[in-house]
Amino acid sequence: MSSFREIAPENLNDSAFRLIGKDWILITAPDETKESGASAMTASWGGIGVLWNKPVATVYVRPQRYTYGLCERSDRISLCILPEEYRAALTFCGRNSGRDLDKLKECKLDCTEIDGVPVIDQAKLVMICKKAYADNLKKECFIDTDHIKHYPADDFHRVYILEIEKILVKE
Repeated sequence: MSSFREIAPENLNDSAFRLIGKDWILITAPDETKESGASAMTASWGGIGVLWNKPVATVYVRPQRYTYGLCERSDRISLCILPEEYRAALTFCGRNSGRDLDKLKECKLDCTEIDGVPVIDQAKLVMICKKAYADNLKKECFIDTDHIKHYPADDFHRVYILEIEKILVKE
């Protein structure tokens, strides 16, 4: 098990643009059907900020993704950011479905529970999160309709607003 230390959200020195858009995140949720005990989906859309006077992260999951059902069933998930040397694992986890295999096992990523939430041991940064709100993006709510082009099958993402309970960095 890797060792992490907790930091306060206001001490997170990394840009959300880099962490999510460039480094990518693994949305990691419990999955009792997997030997690793979890499944993870690579995401590069999301945000980090403050809402309801709480530190929050937002992530977006399409309904056909295996991780969608896991996120729906779990109240708590983790967002794991891996070092660059795991780019191939991140790509694999983004291109393959957890319906078909244990992605963490295939990528030789170790999973540990912290506070009852699965986290990836190899992560350089982990956000342990509690779901606070979820809703689907709606076609009729787009003000800039140019963005609808991302949804040719009308498979609009589910938005999860997650309260960040804890931020952990690799020791």
